[in-house]
Amino acid sequence: MKAVKRLLLWLLIGSSGGLNRARIIEKLFQKPCNANELSKVLNLDYKTTRHHLKILQKNHLIISSKEEYNKAYFPSDMLEENIDIFKEIWVRIGKK
Repeated sequence: MKAVKRLLLWLLIGSSGGLNRARIIEKLFQKPCNANELSKVLNLDYKTTRHHLKILQKNHLIISSKEEYNKAYFPSDMLEENIDIFKEIWVRIGKK
């Protein structure tokens, strides 16, 4: 669990774009979305959204459906198992 907490702290607080990555995760806990939906609801550039999705997926925090077109993203099992850590961080940064 400590490794997951360090990972989340680094990706959401310790690096550039962390708040947007946290906003993406927060939305994905509400419902699965594709990159276009996320970019619209979060008012982010589509390419920026895709960049953050790739980082989150590379770090095993989110997973995606198999389709290439209209690919949906979901929280990973690892992230769901550590939702309390995410919520703790979200409380600290989500109101900014």
